[in-house]
Amino acid sequence: MTSILTNNAAMAALQTLRGVNDSLKDTQGRVSSGYRIDKAADNAAYWSIATTMRSDNKALSAVSDALGLGAAKVDTAYTAMDNAIDVVTEIKAKIVAATEKGVDKTKIQEELDQLQEQLVSIAQSASFSGENWVAGASGTKSVVSSFVRDGSNAVSVKMTDYVLDAGTLGNVLFGMNSNGTIQTTSGIIGTAFNGTYGNTVIVMPSIYALDITNFTQGQLDGALSGVELVLQALTNAGSQLGSISTRIQLQETFVSALGDSIDSGVGRLVDADMEEESSKLSALQTQQQLAIQSLSIANSSAQNILSLFRS
Repeated sequence: MTSILTNNAAMAALQTLRGVNDSLKDTQGRVSSGYRIDKAADNAAYWSIATTMRSDNKALSAVSDALGLGAAKVDTAYTAMDNAIDVVTEIKAKIVAATEKGVDKTKIQEELDQLQEQLVSIAQSASFSGENWVAGASGTKSVVSSFVRDGSNAVSVKMTDYVLDAGTLGNVLFGMNSNGTIQTTSGIIGTAFNGTYGNTVIVMPSIYALDITNFTQGQLDGALSGVELVLQALTNAGSQLGSISTRIQLQETFVSALGDSIDSGVGRLVDADMEEESSKLSALQTQQQLAIQSLSIANSSAQNILSLFRS
């Protein structure tokens, strides 16, 4: 039965066209944005995971920047410690030269004075971004090492610590007061020796206060033992800084790789398959044309009824 009031064929064709248009709209959105899941309505679970992981990746990017800053601080401290080792080695050579008969110890002391002041200059200059890791009171220096989300979904920032020790055989060249002024009476270079170190009894001024002008041979021997202990302490401190530097480098590499892995994982969840979407787009455009044509045919069927009333 044909009705001029109800066109079932046209309604069916229109419903088909609407469905095709909706699918075409979704496909065009995926093609233009590159995302298969761009909003929570597309897939709430995957969208939530992707949003969280993108947030974590931004935090990892900040960690990477912090690691770069930390690496600069540690590298500055290591360079200062390495230079201090060279200067103390030179002091050791001067003391050995002073043990020779007939040597003018006054002239050697003049050279030692310059080397001692150079150690202070090294300690004062070894600052990066307002932090000095080779001069300071006993305390803890820290650099950001990682951003962590644990199994309970709690987040935290992990730190790598370097504990400063301003003692006789600690890991800083000199101590520092609360005003940021170098204290030349503390630290490896500034602390005097007065006791048994290993199997050796050493009583002598600090490396910074050392004056060999009137030293006897025995005192020179004691000074050599003290300088040797200082070199060991400086070497140990340099090793600590080198270990932290290596750890930071490894962490930088890991954070970079982790960030790439997170990007890749999020992409698998939400990125559109462009080859598939391109094929769908072509198919849907064809379906749209056919649906429009079907609707046109369905609408024209009512016009055909007019021929029944022509004389």
